[in-house]
Amino acid sequence: MARKAMGLGRGFESLIPTDLVEEAFDPTSQEDAKMSQLVELDLDEVVRDEEQPRKNFTKESLEELAASIKEHGVMSPIMVVKVGDKYQIVAGERRWRASKLAGLTKIPAIVRTMDAQNKLELALIENMQRVDLNAIEIATGYAKLKNQFNLSNEEIAKRVGKSAGSIVNTMRLLKLPEEAKKAMQEHNLMEGPMRPLISADPEIVHEILPKMIEEGWSARRVERYIADHKKKSAVVATKNVPYMKEEAKLCKKYDAEVRVRGRSVTFSAKNDEEFRALLEKF
Repeated sequence: MARKAMGLGRGFESLIPTDLVEEAFDPTSQEDAKMSQLVELDLDEVVRDEEQPRKNFTKESLEELAASIKEHGVMSPIMVVKVGDKYQIVAGERRWRASKLAGLTKIPAIVRTMDAQNKLELALIENMQRVDLNAIEIATGYAKLKNQFNLSNEEIAKRVGKSAGSIVNTMRLLKLPEEAKKAMQEHNLMEGPMRPLISADPEIVHEILPKMIEEGWSARRVERYIADHKKKSAVVATKNVPYMKEEAKLCKKYDAEVRVRGRSVTFSAKNDEEFRALLEKF
């Protein structure tokens, strides 16, 4: 029997089962809240979707997740639809399997009817065609289709009339720091200039965002700024390490990581075996 989950103080959308979908950027969060129910299900009530391609779940990965679940619980609810007297998994089969392995009897789940699932998928696809959506909202919509509706990148691309490559590139924006994602939403920043920030240090992102907003920087200008910053950092790092040649010689001689700072020399080993071998060289 389904039971209402207790003690869930966070908002419903914050529990959506993917780290990539945030309420603030989700274009169908309000519709989702109306059509979905967060509950706690008995594991025996939950079944996998036999029509879905069988996925490989290695014993090691399931055991690792089971150990984490034993310590922290199931961090994100699985997604299910009601089919007869059972709940069929839409997303989260690995969490379901690991929960069984961990000895749990219940699992948090977001329940939708099959009709609600279909309506939400259509609403999401329709929203992806809107001209007023910013890139971060579109990226969130793609991630939701992928993680909550089990659509592949190719299937999403076909539904929204884009290439699979563009779907992947847009979803990568969700790896931006929170500050950058909010700036995209508030100032409707374009996707192109934001992409170089995905792998940039948070300090650079914080430094560069006001300039991008005020001056409308292009992607090329952002890339050039980041490249210049890296060059300057490399020069500073070189100046701060006056014994680089000596470090290199010691590394080669002792086959170990060596750092020379001030008047001290530090040798490091990756494991006990390498440490014992290093000691024998002195």
